[in-house]
Amino acid sequence: MAATGSVLAVERVIGAMHERLDGALTLDEMAEVAHLSPFHFARLFRDIAGVPPGAFHTALRLVEAKRLLLTTEISVTDVCFAVGYRSLGTFTTRFTHLVGLPPGRLRDRVPDLDIPRTAPQHVAEAAPEPGTGEASTTSAAGALVRGSIAGNDVTPGPLFVGLFPTSIAQGRPVIGTLLLAPGPYALAGVPDGSYFLVAAALPWSGNPLAYLLPNDDERLRIGRSAGPLRVRQGRVSGGCDLVLRPRQPTDPPLVVALPSLLCARLQGTR
Repeated sequence: MAATGSVLAVERVIGAMHERLDGALTLDEMAEVAHLSPFHFARLFRDIAGVPPGAFHTALRLVEAKRLLLTTEISVTDVCFAVGYRSLGTFTTRFTHLVGLPPGRLRDRVPDLDIPRTAPQHVAEAAPEPGTGEASTTSAAGALVRGSIAGNDVTPGPLFVGLFPTSIAQGRPVIGTLLLAPGPYALAGVPDGSYFLVAAALPWSGNPLAYLLPNDDERLRIGRSAGPLRVRQGRVSGGCDLVLRPRQPTDPPLVVALPSLLCARLQGTR
């Protein structure tokens, strides 16, 4: 576990990031806030937050872009400039890649999102019984990753589990599934590669914004693997079990547009 002073230093920098969502912070500027050398700071930040400081700041800026798109009527161009991008094309490309939908489409799609207010009776392709949490069976289509999601303080609601290239839940996951409560999960057909397991549990809501802007909800529960899961020739190494907990300031935010993933997973269940 990181020392308290180290965590506080990283939290100071994250606070500075929140104050500078309209522009870039250089590594030297961040290190100065942390009172550390740039090299030591970059290594410390990645150890505690799980991602480089620049990637964390980008995630915060895109979350702010989502908030502006969904809670104000300012134009996409103004949103682009408000979160520090100078090129609308660059902003649109980055936003689409990491959030999952183009900025304008995200705003327009909110009224059409059909997420149930309470749990459906079942979710298609229910997860089989979990394995040990460390191994998988193999198939011609890829590995079957199995494990369990635990959590004692989880408000009833959809629980998304997915594999991402980094420990930030951004971009479309390599593969994901939806649970209705903590318990066993299975991700089939996982190709060879290195992935981070991320889980997010949200309360049921009839308001799509609750899923699109979940990071400030005190009922949000998250879990992410401490290190990567490695899939090679259909076999998995790395821990596949997670324990859900409240999001901490040093946890990367959820960037991906969860309703799109949730709706896709719920299709055919009702």
